[in-house]
Amino acid sequence: MNVRILTESQIRGLLDIGETIAAVEKSLADFSSGKVIQPAVVNLDLPLFQGEVHVKSAYVQGEEFYVIKVASGFYANPSRGLPAGNGLMLVFEAETGRPLALLFDNGLITEMRTGAAGAVAARHLARKAVPIVGLVGAGTQARFQLEALMAVRSPREVRVWSRSPSRARDFIEDMKPRFALDFRAVSSPAEAAGGADLIVTATPSRIPLLKRSWLSPGVHITAVGSDGPEKCELDPEILSGADLLYCDSIGQCSLLGETHHALEKKAIRSEKISGELGEIILGAKPGRFHDGQITVADLTGLGAEDAAAAAVVYRKALSSDLGVFIEI
Repeated sequence: MNVRILTESQIRGLLDIGETIAAVEKSLADFSSGKVIQPAVVNLDLPLFQGEVHVKSAYVQGEEFYVIKVASGFYANPSRGLPAGNGLMLVFEAETGRPLALLFDNGLITEMRTGAAGAVAARHLARKAVPIVGLVGAGTQARFQLEALMAVRSPREVRVWSRSPSRARDFIEDMKPRFALDFRAVSSPAEAAGGADLIVTATPSRIPLLKRSWLSPGVHITAVGSDGPEKCELDPEILSGADLLYCDSIGQCSLLGETHHALEKKAIRSEKISGELGEIILGAKPGRFHDGQITVADLTGLGAEDAAAAAVVYRKALSSDLGVFIEI
């Protein structure tokens, strides 16, 4: 039996952000329509090494493949000259369980599908015009969030905050040649959020970084960093004061996400949750009613998204006969 092996550079050539947005949008709709078999996330924390590992898996009924992913974040790695994120994905034949492919993506697919999920949230919850964007966090995921957002919205100014001012400057230097935007490094999350039309939080923070009093009417917030029960980027009052609160998965966000913290601290009750992002995509929920509403998307990352993006990569690898084989 042969297993196809793909490397990060090969995967990068197979998957673009537009395809990833389309795949993720469909996966969110599939999840909310009950088509996805997806077990709970396995979280392994290694605090001694500032590390965390997540194992996610999913099968979309009717598809040929199921996918299991191992992704990690080791936040001291940049000081060692290593990337903070890493990982791989395994693609199996659904009918037989036969392993088909090993995707050594080094976390690339996870980064792309998370950025794509942010774009889907913006498409369905943000105002059509978002002149000012605030980015809280300036790491790899912030780069993917901006790249994906540019596929669905057209901001003119991007404010970037990081705990490390040099990382914010590096972010701007990296992104300036790609997008004709007015980039500004700012000194605080409050400065990033004040007057912003759309805010993205993409950090591993374990304390709230955004406060409700900093928000402008009509702002949309996409929170992507809180993918573990100890992580938190938003003050729970932001969720209690939001006009609309949508989750990628209500069940998962109630255990891992910003929603989890707001429920635990009794800032909100479960009735406050407007629904799942997939329900808007399916037309079952309306999303934003008017431009003055404050909206929040709590994105904890679904195995269904990984399965959808990995399937795109695998099918394109098949059609182009890319990769090497090992016999097992």
